[in-house]
Amino acid sequence: MRAAQFDSFGGPIGVHTVPDPACPRDGAVIAVHANGICRSDWHAWQGHDSSVRLPHVPGHELAGVIVETGPDCRRWCTGDRVTVPFVMACGLCPSCRAGQQQVCHDQRQPGFTQWGAFAEYVAIPDADDNLVGLPDDLTFPAAAALGCRFTTAYRALIDQGRLHAGEWLAVHGCGGVGLSALMIAAAAGAHTIAVDIAEAPLATARALGADVTINAAEVADIPEAVHEATGGGAHVALDALGHTATCRNAILSLRTHGRHVQVGLTAGDHADPRVPMDTVIARELELRGSHGMAGHRFPALFGMIATGRLAPERLIARHLTLSEGAAYLMTMDQGGQPGTAVITRFD
Repeated sequence: MRAAQFDSFGGPIGVHTVPDPACPRDGAVIAVHANGICRSDWHAWQGHDSSVRLPHVPGHELAGVIVETGPDCRRWCTGDRVTVPFVMACGLCPSCRAGQQQVCHDQRQPGFTQWGAFAEYVAIPDADDNLVGLPDDLTFPAAAALGCRFTTAYRALIDQGRLHAGEWLAVHGCGGVGLSALMIAAAAGAHTIAVDIAEAPLATARALGADVTINAAEVADIPEAVHEATGGGAHVALDALGHTATCRNAILSLRTHGRHVQVGLTAGDHADPRVPMDTVIARELELRGSHGMAGHRFPALFGMIATGRLAPERLIARHLTLSEGAAYLMTMDQGGQPGTAVITRFD
């Protein structure tokens, strides 16, 4: 099969012919029809994730068709249209038994702990627990766009942030996860503020329904601007980037009893951001992390799409070939056009 592979962290990502993956006894092999490109893939390429072993094929936002199943796979058949949460659960640990597979104690992740979906085929272990069937009317690119960004944003806002209609959400960082969060919040009836340092993603945020946008490159005090726009602060704040400044600004932008949800990975120089704990105490704020979404929660997101309130394909800005996707991944830290990129051609 053809796959985009890197042999050193931060080194070139080239498209090569590599062996097809072997099908696990309890798993399945998926022919990848679409794969989203995520900043987490960039972190893997940079060596920020200790689970990545070289040589490596990234990619965890996949959608496709089953072409082979193992003898111990019971729920799935060849020809089934599927996706997979980026956290593949063991199904046996206390978290899995409690329905919290996204924090499985023995988790595996395509594109991190094993080769991923920057490839024509990918093998998924424990398919009965980890595959998610796709609705017939959901296209492969749209399903890949859900990837980790819409699913992560959905759980971060609805499950962890407990966002309700009429509340204010402040999204700090308008990349894929941030823009997905704005769309989900609008679909849920919340008011939204988008914060970013560039005008292009803010323009996209406005086009997607953001009520207020704040250019952090032009505004000296971001929390003060959020408090003024919302009449007292956001009810929920989301750091969708994982930067020391966005984490701090998100927390300080909250009103009393507000809820902060950290989604952006704080890696590299931003691995240990300084938290304004005095404000957390004084305003009785909640700080919560959010790490993906369990497979059994996907139907709730599919339901929001089925009603027409949410259209994930609106976020797709670029359909790329495998080689184009490899080149795009290497430039993700340089900014660029807003919206997301999806690999849809693997020839």
